[in-house]
Amino acid sequence: MVEGPQHGRCEDGRVQQRSSVFTQRGFRPFWLGQGLSQVGFQFSALAMPVVAVLLLHATEAQLGYLNASETAAFLLVGLLAGGWVDRWRKRRVMLVADLVRAGASLPIPIAFLTGHLAMWQLYVVAGVLGIATVFFDVAYQGYVPILVDDEHVADANGVLEGTSQVARLGGPALAGLLLKLVSAPVLILVHAVTFLASAASLALIRDAEVRRPLEDRRPLRTEIAEGIRFVASHPVLRAVTATTALTNVGSTILFTLEPLLVLRRLGIDPSIFGVALSVGAVGGLAGSVVAPRLARRIGEGPTLRWMILLSVAGSALLPLLVVFPRAWTVAVLCLTSVVFSFSVVVYNVIQVTARQRLCPRELLGRMNASIRFVVWGVMPLAALLAGWLGTTIGLIGALWVGVGVAALSCLPLWVGAVGRLRTFHDS
Repeated sequence: MVEGPQHGRCEDGRVQQRSSVFTQRGFRPFWLGQGLSQVGFQFSALAMPVVAVLLLHATEAQLGYLNASETAAFLLVGLLAGGWVDRWRKRRVMLVADLVRAGASLPIPIAFLTGHLAMWQLYVVAGVLGIATVFFDVAYQGYVPILVDDEHVADANGVLEGTSQVARLGGPALAGLLLKLVSAPVLILVHAVTFLASAASLALIRDAEVRRPLEDRRPLRTEIAEGIRFVASHPVLRAVTATTALTNVGSTILFTLEPLLVLRRLGIDPSIFGVALSVGAVGGLAGSVVAPRLARRIGEGPTLRWMILLSVAGSALLPLLVVFPRAWTVAVLCLTSVVFSFSVVVYNVIQVTARQRLCPRELLGRMNASIRFVVWGVMPLAALLAGWLGTTIGLIGALWVGVGVAALSCLPLWVGAVGRLRTFHDS
């Protein structure tokens, strides 16, 4: 969250001013590069399902395969990535991952322009992008506490999350408008360019990150197990992991099938779909601004509990779209996106900051990888489940199953003591 100068009092009573996170060395180019990359991501996030549904006429099962391809890497290499990232310089890992993602994005527009585009190519490209993203994301969350001082970590996370929501605010709408001028595969080419911009920004940063000495390293299996044990033994991390995993199963089922519901069942134009996604980012942007304030006012645990409950309410509006009058459909779709985005962003800002605060720095990569192995590893399985449910019980029935699973995510925080903690320092 970005605010004006913040003040506190020294022991002698003098007013002490706390600097902005943007005064932290290296944060500005990092923030700019990630902002550009997020805009590109919004382009491809709309373009990929449009290519699959409208150009290649994908079925429910094929959309499930595509979504599974995008997230399977977290299940297959997530734990290994955590062990390796803790051994390497995190900025270099992110830079290489950006270059790989830029190169992997090129085959889709090339195949389209040459008339050879097929679903299997989407699967392969999504898989390669997923592997590179695993390494990038694990390094990313461990790099923020290295890049900024401890007192600025929460602000840095708020700024980065807010920037992501600004990209969501304009990106899908702009992508939808561009779809009127160019074909969807061409938008994926824009994403490749933004990956290069992110890599360039990382190359400009000069930080104090030190690579772990060789003599400090133990067998990779031992180091990975240490990260898993830390997460499993910590009550806050254990509850957050269970909650996030169940939320991701439910939301993956819902959002795997959402393009079929919106583009095919409801017949909404892709440009309008893009606008609806952009409107949802208003909620996300608001969430990134108010998250630290909510945590201070009502406590970190209670805030997480209420945000999970609110996200379930937002999710339930999606299958209800078919019962609303046609004139209301787009408005309800926008409301669904706003409510879900607000609640998820508040939840993420608080839980990610808590994870970074509670974990020893030398374990950050493995801690993040262990959690992501669970919370992202369930997503390819949920995507395949979504495709199977869509073909067996129908589109709307499958969406309600997703809502039901999302509702189960309330249990870990509402039943246990973690959800009542005002601050996770108390854990």
